[in-house]
Amino acid sequence: MRSRLWLELSGFTLLALAVAALPRFISDFRARELAIVGMYFIALIGLSILTGYSGQISLGHGAFMAIGGYTTAVLSVNGVYGHQIRDLWTIPIAGVIAGLAGLLVGVPALRLSGLYLALITFGIAVSFPQLPKKFDHFLGGTTGKILDLAKPPFGLATTPNNWMYYLTWGIALVLLGAAWLLVRGKTGRALKAIRDSEVAAASSGVKLATYKTLAFGISAFYAGVAGSLYAIANAYVNPDVFPIILSVYLVVGLAVGGLESLVGLIAGAGLIYFLQNHADTVARWINQLPALNLDPKQPGIPSMIFGVVLIVVMLLLPTGAGGVARRLFGSLTTRFYTRS
Repeated sequence: MRSRLWLELSGFTLLALAVAALPRFISDFRARELAIVGMYFIALIGLSILTGYSGQISLGHGAFMAIGGYTTAVLSVNGVYGHQIRDLWTIPIAGVIAGLAGLLVGVPALRLSGLYLALITFGIAVSFPQLPKKFDHFLGGTTGKILDLAKPPFGLATTPNNWMYYLTWGIALVLLGAAWLLVRGKTGRALKAIRDSEVAAASSGVKLATYKTLAFGISAFYAGVAGSLYAIANAYVNPDVFPIILSVYLVVGLAVGGLESLVGLIAGAGLIYFLQNHADTVARWINQLPALNLDPKQPGIPSMIFGVVLIVVMLLLPTGAGGVARRLFGSLTTRFYTRS
């Protein structure tokens, strides 16, 4: 047990060092790309707590990201009582408001499970884009709201993209550590008990309603923070910034990263960004095969490439990147423990 704890802490330390040093070796544009990957990573951590640990399937986390993004936009553009709030300070507020929305969704969801819960949450993702159109005077309608570009605070000598990178991954590491402590503690054990068997969990004294609703709230909080960062990075929000398909992409990233692997979710977040923005690169790779000639600019081709790559990845890695890491480092831990 100690060897596993030591390995996890060492891995977290190495990840933090890599995050801190990476901008020195990449371009400013790559730093922006990795910042967006970090935003997806934050959302996936929350989704892992909900789906991977408590067993509740959600297809509506894109809506919680949108709640966080619109919260930041409203507070930083409209302000409160005429006083605008700096975008940096809206991030925790966005997380809290999205978390409260998650708690509200979690209460009626207590009566549902499996496919029915997935359909209810997907209905939220489908209906949310209509709210900015309905309350266009407040949320900007289809035109959206324009935010000020994120600027490094306190006169820091760095570019906006590098600042977004450090801001996003700094928050991601803090939330990763918080999630790690959560799932290793009493709450994590209770959530896994609910996932494995609700009857057995209830008979052991686990309060199903409390923990299932809490998982929804925590997960939505993470999504709200990710959505707030996404709005700041893009300096713009409208219904198209958080499309319905985003909720599906998040579930895909969760499956690729591994349901219970928090660090492995980085791979899932990277795949989401790469296939959304670099379908042309994948198409060029595929076109090297005989009798194939794909044009990534044609409608539907990027989505087709996304689906094909997903199928290949899941066939090769059925337990996700986290499963591969557990098999690799689990054996190393066992050997280390046996020798010591």
